[in-house]
Amino acid sequence: MALLDAVSVARPAGNGRPRKRLDHLIADKAYGSRANRRSLRARRIPHTIPERDDVIAGRARRGSRGGRPPIFDPVRYKDRNQVERAFNRLKQFRAVATRYDKLKDRYHATVTIASIMIWLRAKPDRARA
Repeated sequence: MALLDAVSVARPAGNGRPRKRLDHLIADKAYGSRANRRSLRARRIPHTIPERDDVIAGRARRGSRGGRPPIFDPVRYKDRNQVERAFNRLKQFRAVATRYDKLKDRYHATVTIASIMIWLRAKPDRARA
């Protein structure tokens, strides 16, 4: 969970040190391992991660010894597609998708420029009056 260690959310007024704990984490089935869930619980981070089919089948096979399934909120999980669509838009830029730039700073700059270009091309949600 090295990525979670890099999270830094600034305070609204800009005063004080940034928060390190997320309000909620939404991830796909690939991150639903027991170790990841245990780490999130230890950090007191609520999460919405669907279970893989083989994990569900294994719990059913064990019967009452299989334990309770983790809490899953399907309504909250639907919001995850917005992030997926944003990544897909970024991948339309060849330099981002193939990662031509091997240095972290240059790749970050490439992603930033691609994000700005996407933002500039975005259509407004409402017509201007």
